[in-house]
Amino acid sequence: MNAAFVLVILLGGPAALLAQGARNGSPARRSIETSAVPTLTPLAMARPSELGEIVSRYASDRSALGRRYGVEYSPARLKRMEDFTTQWLGRLRDLDFDELSQEGRVDYVLLRNALEYEQYQLGRERQQLAEMQSYTPFAATVFDLIEARRQLKPVNQQEAGRTLALLAKQIDSVRKVVERAAGAKVDTTSARVRDSLRTVRFVGFRAAGFVEDLRTTLGQWYRYYTGYDPLFGWWAEDPYKKSDDALKAYVKVLRERVVGIREGDADPIIGDPIGASGLAADLKHEMLPYAPDRLIAIAEREYAWCEAEMKKASREMGFGDDWRKAVEKVKNTYVEPGKQPDLIRDLAREAEEFVERRELVTVPPLAKEIWRMEMMTPERQRVSPFFLGGETILVSYPTDGMTHEEKMMSMRGNNPHFSRSTVHHELIPGHHLQGFMTDRYMRHRQVFSTPFWGEGWALYWEMLLWDLGFPRSPEDRVGMLFWRMHRTARIIFSLRFHLGTMTPQEAVDFLVDRVGHERANAEAEVRRSFNGTYPPLYQVAYMIGGLQFRAMHRELVRSGRMTNRQFHDAILQGGRMPVEMVRVRLENLPLTRDYRAQWRFADER
Repeated sequence: MNAAFVLVILLGGPAALLAQGARNGSPARRSIETSAVPTLTPLAMARPSELGEIVSRYASDRSALGRRYGVEYSPARLKRMEDFTTQWLGRLRDLDFDELSQEGRVDYVLLRNALEYEQYQLGRERQQLAEMQSYTPFAATVFDLIEARRQLKPVNQQEAGRTLALLAKQIDSVRKVVERAAGAKVDTTSARVRDSLRTVRFVGFRAAGFVEDLRTTLGQWYRYYTGYDPLFGWWAEDPYKKSDDALKAYVKVLRERVVGIREGDADPIIGDPIGASGLAADLKHEMLPYAPDRLIAIAEREYAWCEAEMKKASREMGFGDDWRKAVEKVKNTYVEPGKQPDLIRDLAREAEEFVERRELVTVPPLAKEIWRMEMMTPERQRVSPFFLGGETILVSYPTDGMTHEEKMMSMRGNNPHFSRSTVHHELIPGHHLQGFMTDRYMRHRQVFSTPFWGEGWALYWEMLLWDLGFPRSPEDRVGMLFWRMHRTARIIFSLRFHLGTMTPQEAVDFLVDRVGHERANAEAEVRRSFNGTYPPLYQVAYMIGGLQFRAMHRELVRSGRMTNRQFHDAILQGGRMPVEMVRVRLENLPLTRDYRAQWRFADER
């Protein structure tokens, strides 16, 4: 590798890379080491951002405080994190923004954006705690016990037993009140009453999870002392068991009587919508200058394009405009049991060869060497019916313990043509390559990670490979379009759910009717979206993030300002961040310390 070129990239950044490409007037040279052992001198000399160590310190300190104050909704945690965030914002304002390089200014804006959102999230957590107060007035007792232990205060064994005895009685008292309220008759013909009942259900669902967490936390507190302090068990064993039983019984009441989850039945999909104001705050944090209704309109536009392309492929397959029949035929091309790993291996190698032959992005040999494959457990397939990936791709396929119906849905939903997108989405050039590169470049920016960068990049490659002719047959196109339609549907159903205009069951029906999902797979997708594992905008991020990268590709690659390899390598070397800030880096756009989102990337297709 040309060492001077590496220095241009590491010291000069994407702006220097643009200038270098313009001077060369030829395809990009390799901008990432392709040897397993890199040239060390340029790396030793590189100083990509003056704020790199500052961001790393913030991330480490925040993580440390999160471990120390690990009880969610604890007033001690909220107060400490609020103080920490406020102090960091104050110190950040003391920096001389104008003296920073462009990379330093990028980090400044990213850190300020992260701190402001952290303040908002702490306020949201306080609001959620207040909403659950009537269900959990006893939480303060548990918080006090935990905080006293964390502060290493000596335990008064007799007082601990008395506190636990009172706690058990208080929990039982609250449980009885909730049972009576849940059994009261109400006039459900009133729209206002129905809306109120839905809110009660959402809060009750959250409260059930909170009480379960309190039970776990109280158990950890008890086990810290019992057996080690002889008098503690003598005083506390019986009242602790009663408190634990009371919490367990109360969770059951909340789940069954308030939320409507019946023991032995599959859990209904509940979720916890954040409303219009919550979406506005999250969109601001992601640097997206669009309201939810505009994003839904963008999704509908993309869906219309997908449907038109589906009809073209359907006609080639002999089904006319009835593309659902084409999807049905493609689903039935599944491989026989035991052969799915072979399919995934072949698709992964095909994608690697495709991007390297066309010089689309640098793929370090080590990245190709280290990725691995494992089978996904049946339990996890209930929530993730399709592949998951990164350095290890998790293959979703039926096991011998599944019912016949479950086996067929899994095989049909992971057929070779559907898998054609999911494999390169998860491995190379998708998530595995992302993770490989961000572990080696701008690692401090991990704290600014966002699904719009992570999932958006992987979805963008599905779009780019489509444009470059990666699908070889109409069946391949149907498979790739299925996922593209799915990502448009995710925007629509997730935003409408959080706005209160679509229920989870309507979201399931939407995926079945508009995209062609197997019903069980649709239920798993919606459950995954609303079970609390993913943030509210996560499902929006795939398509919208992909459209952001696609718009940048038009600006920089199709215009001739960068080659494909330069463009993609520069993105991976810049680290994780809201995609608007990727554009700022690559185009060396002016920044102020109070910079806000302004890129209207989706106004034109």
